[in-house]
Amino acid sequence: MIIIPARMNSSRFENKILVDILGIPMVIRTAQRVSELDEVVIATDSQEVVDLAKEYGIEAIITSKDHGSGTDRINEAANILNLDPKEVVINVQADEPFIETQVVQAVIDTVKSYQNDPFTMVSCYKLIDSDLADDPNHVKVICNEHNEAIYFSRAKIPYHRDHYTKEPYKGHLGIYGFTKQSLNQFCTLSSSMLEKVEKLEQLRAISSGKTIKMVEVQSKSFGIDTKEDLENALKVFG
Repeated sequence: MIIIPARMNSSRFENKILVDILGIPMVIRTAQRVSELDEVVIATDSQEVVDLAKEYGIEAIITSKDHGSGTDRINEAANILNLDPKEVVINVQADEPFIETQVVQAVIDTVKSYQNDPFTMVSCYKLIDSDLADDPNHVKVICNEHNEAIYFSRAKIPYHRDHYTKEPYKGHLGIYGFTKQSLNQFCTLSSSMLEKVEKLEQLRAISSGKTIKMVEVQSKSFGIDTKEDLENALKVFG
């Protein structure tokens, strides 16, 4: 199941999930984009979003306004839906209206390959250049030799001491895959200092010693965090 967390209030871009994306509200455009892959549910804190989703024939459920992260929100939704512990649950951010289906499918396939592990968490990255890595809105990840995440940051990591700029950076895409039982486990972990400082929920798992398996993907898409991001996205995909 694909669950899209859709919080109305955004500190950087008010009500961004409702902005027009080629004639359709962003959250709906995102849901439609991935609906061919699996059942889609929107988890929101807004009755307005529930009513909007109904107009487009998309299931949506109300969740708490108090969640600190999108993953906490989809966990509540997964519990309301009473999903099987082994069910594959994919978190696709509402601000990814141009995400390629093959990217989400790669995360789904990887979760399935680790479905019987005690803890399964999967995400993905694409290679980006040095200039894009300078942008703190584009999160970077560094991995070990097994393609497991070591750290995520808004800072430019790793730091090239000799200022070598030709080596690509790993730009994180905010798509996460779990089994239902692993999603529950993640949400019982304490919120870490690193998560609070960087405002990156995945650091909760890293701080607790959990493994996040990473998949390299090809993608032109990016999350829309600001009005400038929206303008750039419409230039690329409009």
